[in-house]
Amino acid sequence: MEVLLEAQTAADTRAIGAALAELLQPGDALALTGELGAGKTTLVQGIARGLGYAGAVVSPTFTLVREYRGRLCLYHVDVYRLERVQDVIELGFEEMLDGDGVLVVEWGDAVEQLLPPEHLLVELTVPGPDERRRLSLSGIGPSWAARWERLEQALEPWELAA
Repeated sequence: MEVLLEAQTAADTRAIGAALAELLQPGDALALTGELGAGKTTLVQGIARGLGYAGAVVSPTFTLVREYRGRLCLYHVDVYRLERVQDVIELGFEEMLDGDGVLVVEWGDAVEQLLPPEHLLVELTVPGPDERRRLSLSGIGPSWAARWERLEQALEPWELAA
């Protein structure tokens, strides 16, 4: 299961995040990947808004974990600066997964072995010199398979032609 999207602007990236948030359930985990500046935090801003959080959403690069309360609690984790898997575990990673919230991990490919067997992988790329971003969403596991049609419908305005 994969869907390819294009966001023309940062506002589009936020709108994709908000549309995605409508489908999120307690215990969901999302792994965000992409180079620096690809729009990972911008996507999380949209997810937070979609979950009903109205405050500022900023990168957790130096704090490592930020928590936002909306319809669901959003745990926003950045593992870019962590050198060992043990460092991630010590952040309370497992507790965030066991709670009633949603876990979004920037640089999630670095800790994929810690993610639950069911998660959403979102790869953001910058195809050119402008604001445009490409997003590839891959659903892993039966939970995402059950929601996939709804996810495709929610994200249809940004879908790239096959």
